[in-house]
Amino acid sequence: MWRSCEPYHGLVYFVPEARVAYAEVGLEGRSMGYMASRSAPMGAVGPGVVTAAFFNFHPDLVASALPEAWRLADPEHVIAARFAAVDAALRRMLGEELGSAEMAEAVVLAREAAEACPPAGRPVFAAHHSLAWPRAPHLALWHALTLLREFRGDGHVAALVTEGLTGCEALVVHAVTGEVGPSVLRASRRWSEPEWAAAEASLQERGHLDADGVLTEAGRDSRRRVEDLTDAVAMAPWRQLGPERSDRLRELVRPWSRAVVQAGTFSPENLFVDEGR
Repeated sequence: MWRSCEPYHGLVYFVPEARVAYAEVGLEGRSMGYMASRSAPMGAVGPGVVTAAFFNFHPDLVASALPEAWRLADPEHVIAARFAAVDAALRRMLGEELGSAEMAEAVVLAREAAEACPPAGRPVFAAHHSLAWPRAPHLALWHALTLLREFRGDGHVAALVTEGLTGCEALVVHAVTGEVGPSVLRASRRWSEPEWAAAEASLQERGHLDADGVLTEAGRDSRRRVEDLTDAVAMAPWRQLGPERSDRLRELVRPWSRAVVQAGTFSPENLFVDEGR
């Protein structure tokens, strides 16, 4: 489900339309656009709240954007800019598909799934869940998939905390799997090389990494517990839809996500959080 639906949601962090929309409401730079737009549904919160909720970004990166962003633009205008950016990007990439019967069907399924998610203990999800549903089908689908992504994300953070991992340690473990390179994760979340090395050392001391930086059996067990718990606490929307309708939603969204990927949306140079430190 993640591979089929995540690109449709995740485009907002990469498309040039987002940079333009945020600049138009006064936000300065990629990092400020990311931090403010994702946290805006929580209100004009400070960097401590956002650092805790987003979990794996360096506190200094968050503090470089907040609360300054709220001096430049109020959360309501940032939220509107975010939806405007998604609207423009989807119109560019999907064209006539936006008004299709398949889009309308996908909205019904995705919205039912999203509305089956309980908000308790899910701060980012709960904030986005409080927003009014867009009327345009392609935006309603994007909002639903955003809710499903943040619902799972909040649960994943809870699983990582339960396992005793810090944000930087979680990134190190993720990098070790080879799914995303360590340089990309370190730079985009703004952790310094010494801080990254300290996280690696901590994991080695706990027996999760060997001397070569490879996951040990204990490390693999730890990661498996995190992933299993994340899956277990993310099942509410899929229990609501059931297997057949869940598969149908994936089938409907897959070609649109593929179009988003094929448009070159996720090229490293488009990453919406500034690299470097």
